[in-house]
Amino acid sequence: MVFLSRIADLIDALAQRHRLLPWLAAYALLLPLPFILSTFFNDYLIDLANRACLFIMLAVGLNIVKGFCGQVTVGHIGLYAIGAVTSAVLSLEPGGFGGALGFGLPVWVSIPIAVLVTAFAGLIVGLPSVRLEGAYLALATLGLGESVRIFIAVTPALGSSTGLMMIPAPSIGGYVFDSFTSYYYLVMTAAVVGIYFSFAILRSATGRAFQAIREDTIAASVNGINVVKYKLLAFVLSAIYAGLAGALFAHMPPGYLHHNNFTVIEMVTLLLMVVLGGIGNVWGGVIGAIVVTIAYDQTKDLVVYFMDRPIVIQPLVFGLSMVLLVLFMPRGIGGWFEGVQRNRRFIKRSEEKLGGAARNS
Repeated sequence: MVFLSRIADLIDALAQRHRLLPWLAAYALLLPLPFILSTFFNDYLIDLANRACLFIMLAVGLNIVKGFCGQVTVGHIGLYAIGAVTSAVLSLEPGGFGGALGFGLPVWVSIPIAVLVTAFAGLIVGLPSVRLEGAYLALATLGLGESVRIFIAVTPALGSSTGLMMIPAPSIGGYVFDSFTSYYYLVMTAAVVGIYFSFAILRSATGRAFQAIREDTIAASVNGINVVKYKLLAFVLSAIYAGLAGALFAHMPPGYLHHNNFTVIEMVTLLLMVVLGGIGNVWGGVIGAIVVTIAYDQTKDLVVYFMDRPIVIQPLVFGLSMVLLVLFMPRGIGGWFEGVQRNRRFIKRSEEKLGGAARNS
């Protein structure tokens, strides 16, 4: 607790000097992580760190529409799939394996186009929010997200059952990002920039409009906020994060995509990250993404045997975890830490007031 409070004080002190200083310090601290992991553990953990960075982008993006704006969506993984498949198809050479589409565009051209396509898809996914709310909106977005996966699964041009193979890795000059270590710097940079912009959105007039809609749609509308415009904007911003994460996932070593990467289980896992971290809390989403990515990886082979037959219980464990979290920790890790910080500031101010009163007497 004391350690976390001191970190928070250090961040505040750096931010008072310049708002970018905490971010540059965090970026510098993250630079040697691959060397630490490969030296003391193994290269597999670098791949796990890469996936954690992608999930951080997804969780931060989902927090914009769900946490900031209060819109219930469970189709975010479909947007992730659109970004991944679009970037892969655009960058693959024509005449690929299994009749897959390919346009042979450079990777650095494919990724921005994939993000734009996903942003447009986010606008489509957000349209039901104009008329629907709560569970009805969740069902609508779930249908849209799942239909994307099924469409990919039955379309040979998009990989179908075999998946998309030999997706090229990005390169700058002669340097190719084709290893876990080199790719780490790409996804880690994208994650840090994504978190920074998420805070910028939250503190802007747009972020305040999102929060007003989340608290009370009618009151926000009465106060002059264009509710439809800001709801759709939240979905588009969230889709940009998902599209970028998906595109980076497509080009990540070993350069292979399959529709099973975008199932409902992945969606539940993503929701668990946001719930565990704390809905509406940016840092909470980051912590939730890291914790759940590690937990998901470590429990993927979790099976029990019933009548000599193996039963995979990982989905059950994650489902129960979400129920228990909502029951006993509804504000997540981020909400808990905010409460601790609030109490600490209250005690500090009270002590200062009591000290001042004692000196005056």
